Amino acid sequence: MRRVFDTQLIGPFAAMVIVALIVALTTDRFLNPGNLSNLSLQVSIVALIAIGSTIVIFAAGIDLSSGSMVALLTMILAQMLKFMDLPLALAIPLILIIGASLGLLLGLITAYGRIPSFITTLAALIAFRGLALTFNNGSPIFSLDPALEPIFYGKLIGIPLPFFYLVFFYGLAAFTMNFTKLGREIYAVGGNPAAAVLTGINVRKVQATTFVIAGFMTAVGAVLMAARLNSGSPNYGQTLELQAIAAAVVGGASLAGGRGNILATLMGAMTIVIVQNGLNLNAAPSSVQNIVLGVIILLAVGIDMWRAEISALMARIFRRTPKAQTASEKKAA
Repeated sequence: MRRVFDTQLIGPFAAMVIVALIVALTTDRFLNPGNLSNLSLQVSIVALIAIGSTIVIFAAGIDLSSGSMVALLTMILAQMLKFMDLPLALAIPLILIIGASLGLLLGLITAYGRIPSFITTLAALIAFRGLALTFNNGSPIFSLDPALEPIFYGKLIGIPLPFFYLVFFYGLAAFTMNFTKLGREIYAVGGNPAAAVLTGINVRKVQATTFVIAGFMTAVGAVLMAARLNSGSPNYGQTLELQAIAAAVVGGASLAGGRGNILATLMGAMTIVIVQNGLNLNAAPSSVQNIVLGVIILLAVGIDMWRAEISALMARIFRRTPKAQTASEKKAA
């Protein structure tokens, strides 16, 4: 039992199941096939952006810019498709490159400018949203391209395409974090930057790389957001950065860095989306949803801070001491 409770996946999985059961008991519409299908589509954008947010957290950083970057990138994509008449096959790779470049910019400022990532990305959150408002006089751009919507709503062998996006990117991220030099370096930098330097790791380069990954994954989320609504808007992505961070923290990633499992982030993202879906089904106002999201983040961080105490408690509950075993054997005899 101790081994079960020590794994990094059992906690996020249990939280996801418990939340799903609570929502299912509060509304019979939750298990409706239509709602479950919509839920699977809704979680894809949050979960994909959360990959980048989690990797930044693994390196003891934080990225608050992803929501505003989504708004900016959807507006740039809309400009390319609607007014510049670029083909979709060219516009999407360009958006991915721009997203990675914006991430690189934030990474360079943070790592080499020695400005805390919280400050860098907080400034970017404001700046990116402002830049998004400069396009089309701050108005949304609709009906971008008929070929855009199938990227999100299309199906392969009867399975929605976002499922395959999740499998591919989470599989790639899990492989990178567990079986590559870069993954080990990210954990090392987040766990102890001073020790990482002594082992020959270029800490600043690793930190900048995590932001490049985050920018790229945010661009992937922006493309799916634009495809879902076939439009670009400076209002897209609001609170998306908080959902991504909450997914990482609920998934067990430590905000102190150096600890976590990328696959658990997917469960964290599903938990966050299930909570929001349940609130929507119960007609809760958006203000309540924001309050609940804040409480979830607070509880998840608290659990991370109290991890040692919780582990010790579980160990005491499930440990059988030699004295207790001897007593039980005597009683049986």
